[in-house]
Amino acid sequence: MKEKVKAPELRFPGFTDDWEERKLKDVVEKQIKGKAQFEKLAPGDVEYLDTSRLNGGQAILTNGLKDVMLDDVLILWDGSKAGTVYHGFEGSLGSTLKAYRTSADSKFVYQYLKRYQDNIYNNYRTPNIPHVQKDFLDVFTISVPRSDEQAKIGSFFKQLDDTIALHQHKLDLLKEQKKGYLQKMFPKNGEKVPELRFAGFADDWEERKLGELSNIVGGGTPSTSNSEYWDGDIDWYAPAEIGEQRYVSKSKKTITELGLKKSSARILPVGTVLFTSRAGIGNTAILGKEATTNQGFQSIVPNPNKLDSYFIYSRTNELKRYGEVTGAGSTFVEVSGKQMSKMSIMVPELSEQKKIGSFFEQLDNTIALHQRKLDLLKEQKKGYLQKMFV
Repeated sequence: MKEKVKAPELRFPGFTDDWEERKLKDVVEKQIKGKAQFEKLAPGDVEYLDTSRLNGGQAILTNGLKDVMLDDVLILWDGSKAGTVYHGFEGSLGSTLKAYRTSADSKFVYQYLKRYQDNIYNNYRTPNIPHVQKDFLDVFTISVPRSDEQAKIGSFFKQLDDTIALHQHKLDLLKEQKKGYLQKMFPKNGEKVPELRFAGFADDWEERKLGELSNIVGGGTPSTSNSEYWDGDIDWYAPAEIGEQRYVSKSKKTITELGLKKSSARILPVGTVLFTSRAGIGNTAILGKEATTNQGFQSIVPNPNKLDSYFIYSRTNELKRYGEVTGAGSTFVEVSGKQMSKMSIMVPELSEQKKIGSFFEQLDNTIALHQRKLDLLKEQKKGYLQKMFV
């Protein structure tokens, strides 16, 4: 007599039966152990799947046997990520993977294992050379509803995964487009005009020093032992806060007017491009509200008549490369304000800078919007996985 367990928190209408608890082996009709080793395979027309491919490697076509079908549920058996679950592959399987052909709805089984992937990773792996326990099928418990409810749940998550994949594809495409624009809208080495330009601009770009177009301002830290210097009204940033934000307007720590006076920290105006100048050189963000920083920055304060904030922010990759190449230090690499001031940079007239800056800001806004949508969908899926399985 199989033990009956409770139903999930969230269900499709019309389903009221309790789910049944079984061992995974009860719903697996066939286990397929990956045997193929790429170096022993010749080119062919069968797709090959191994750990490197799962980590973002190129698709490989071999003459291996097509031993895995689209409906099979895959699990990474050996390696540091052993216990990770996959689905929707057809072809030849590398030796670090196994496939399960199930009597239950394969999409349901896949999502169930995905739901408990962390549990598999933490509790069903061998401690030394990481691989999934040999008796995994015998000891792992799965709760299953009637086949029609399985199909409904499996299909629901498949549609959700397809939507997530579509948004991911759109996001990747936008990022690739941005990469292309960055290459074409700024002059290549030794050239005076970019490949791609807005109509109405024809003048050569000029080579200038960054220090001629902006002030490079360092930061400072008031004494941490004096409470009168801290928790005031002045934002004070540390490099770790920058991350991937484009605009910052609230720091984790703040300093007082007295703290400002008693340190080398300086008030930076709105539009300043914060630039991290130590280990982790080249993270940037634009100030949305005036603030100060610690000494881990050499921030770029554009001369409003000579340099557009978003234009220079869009050249973060160039700034980062320069900082990494010219930075010095034995304990950690650091680039000085003096060195940053000497950086050569090609610039057009201000009106063209503003046009380029505005273009990249709109593109970054679109990328950020798609990223938020994607993150939201992933969060929604996480919530559904929690509530739609026992």
